Amino acid sequence: MYAKLETRTFLAMLVGVSIAFALLMKPFFGPIFWAIAIALIFYPVNQWLARRMGNRPNINAIITLLVCIVIVVIPVLGLGAALITEGMGLYQKIQSGEIRPGEYIDQVNRSFPAIQAFLGQFDISFGELRDRVVSVFVGGSQFLAKQALGIGQNTFQFFLGLALMVYLAFFLIRDGQKLVELLIKALPLGDERERLLFAKFAEVTRATVKGNLLIAIIQGALGGVIFWILGISGALLWGVVMAIFSLLPAVGAAIVWIPAAVYLAAIGDVVPAVILTVYGMVVIGLADNLLRPILVGRDTKMPDYLVLLSTLGGIVMFGINGFVMGPLVAALFMAFWGIFIREFGNDTTGNMPERATGSAKDD
Repeated sequence: MYAKLETRTFLAMLVGVSIAFALLMKPFFGPIFWAIAIALIFYPVNQWLARRMGNRPNINAIITLLVCIVIVVIPVLGLGAALITEGMGLYQKIQSGEIRPGEYIDQVNRSFPAIQAFLGQFDISFGELRDRVVSVFVGGSQFLAKQALGIGQNTFQFFLGLALMVYLAFFLIRDGQKLVELLIKALPLGDERERLLFAKFAEVTRATVKGNLLIAIIQGALGGVIFWILGISGALLWGVVMAIFSLLPAVGAAIVWIPAAVYLAAIGDVVPAVILTVYGMVVIGLADNLLRPILVGRDTKMPDYLVLLSTLGGIVMFGINGFVMGPLVAALFMAFWGIFIREFGNDTTGNMPERATGSAKDD
C-alpha cells in the first residue's frame, strides 16, 4: 500500500514538474519549435557529412548549421525586411492619398456592371463588399507598418530569439538521435508506438516546412516576376503576399493575381490582363498543382481539405507558426487514431490487446 502511494506521489510530482517546465519554456516556444524543424530538415545533411568526414559530431553539426543559415535563415530575413519596407511604403501612400483602393474597386464596377448584378442575385451588397475589401487592404498595410515598428523597438528580443534558435539547432542536429532514443525509453506508450509517432512528427514537419515553403517561394517568385514585367507597382510586395497565400491549399496565389488581372482589364489594359490570366492559370497554377502533391500531400498522407482546415486553425491558434503546427497536430491526431483502430478496433471481447498493455521490453 505504501509503495503504491509512493509511486502515485512521484508520478503526480513528475506531472507537476513537467507542466511547470513547459510553462517556463513557453516564452521561447517559437525559437524552440523552429530549432526542432531545422534539425529535422537538415539532419540528412548531417548524416551525409558524417559518412564523408567521419565521426566528428561538432564539426559536422556546425557545417550543417552554416548551410542552413546561408540557404534559409539569411534569405528569409532579407525577404521579411523587404516585405516590411514595401508594406510601410504602401501604407504611407494610402495615408497620403496617392493610392486609393476604393477608387480601383469602383473602376472595376464601372467597367464590369455585371459583377454588381451577379452579387445582387446572392443578396450581397457591392458597397459593403467594397468597404470590407478596402478595410482589409488598409488593415494589412497597417499591420506591416506596425510589425516594422515593433521589430525596430524590440530588435534585441528579435535577435535574442534568432540566436537561441540557432544555438538550440546546433545541439539538436548533433544530439537529436540520442534525445529521441531517450524519449522513447522515458515515455510509457510502448516503443513501437513511440517510434511510429516520432516518425510521423518528423515526416509531417519536413513535408510541411520544406514543401510548403518551397511552393510558396516558387509561386511568390513567379508572381512577382510577372507583376514586374507588366509594370505593376509593388511587384516585390505582391510577390511576397502571393507566397504567403500559397501556404494555404485551395486558396493560393490566385487570390492576388485574379483581382489584378480584372483591374487591368477594367482600365483597358486588355493585353496585360490576358497575359497575367494565362500566366497565372498555366505557370503559377501548374507549379502548385504539380509540386504540392509531391512535396506535401504525398508525405503527410492527408487530404487537401484537412491540410487547409488544419493550416487555418493552426494560424489562428499559434500565429505564424501555425502553418506548420496545424497540419502537425492533425497528422498526430490521425496517427493516434490509426494506432487505436489497428490495436483495439478488431477486439470484440473487451480485453486489452497484448501490445496495448505493453510488453516486458516496454515496461
